[in-house]
Amino acid sequence: MSPADKLAQGVAELGLRLAPDIERKLLDYVALIAKWNRVHNLTAVRAKSQMVSAHLLDCLAVAPYLNANTVLDVGSGAGLPGIPLALMWPHVSVALMDSNHKKAAFLRQAIIELGLKNATVIGERVENWQPPHLYDLVISRAFSDLPEFLRIAGRMCADKGTVATMKGVYPHEELAQLPPDFKLRRVERLSIPGLPAERHLLLLSPVR
Repeated sequence: MSPADKLAQGVAELGLRLAPDIERKLLDYVALIAKWNRVHNLTAVRAKSQMVSAHLLDCLAVAPYLNANTVLDVGSGAGLPGIPLALMWPHVSVALMDSNHKKAAFLRQAIIELGLKNATVIGERVENWQPPHLYDLVISRAFSDLPEFLRIAGRMCADKGTVATMKGVYPHEELAQLPPDFKLRRVERLSIPGLPAERHLLLLSPVR
């Protein structure tokens, strides 16, 4: 199955509706990752068809559970989940944060090549950065364990906002160490087309 067919089938299985130009840009994004990956090692996944499930569908699957006007993707890496979300939500402002210079350079190039008007890059360490405003949604994918993520990035979430973190297996130990200034709203178990691994989305709110 071609990457295009795999994406279209996966999007349908997730119950999502994407315009053809958005699906095309998502595939362009995968091609760009594959191109840069030869030199900069953005991801351990090498094949484009694998990237569709492991990256695109994995990130798109969280969209139905999220609602925001401003998003901060912490430890964005190759732009995951920020770039798929920015493509899916053209009217939402998405900030992609990564302190690695090569990854930040890739993110800037991806924004240019994909014509993303609603995405910006922050090439800073999250623990040192002072945000100009708080965000409706602060999200991460494999950035750090939950207590550490909340400690260094939770301060950037608006009072009525959401902190979301994407995990593999259910993180019992991490949730047992939840700091008192955050409460767990719910955990969504996700089924990713073409990806047999366990996936969970944790949604938390600040307590202030």
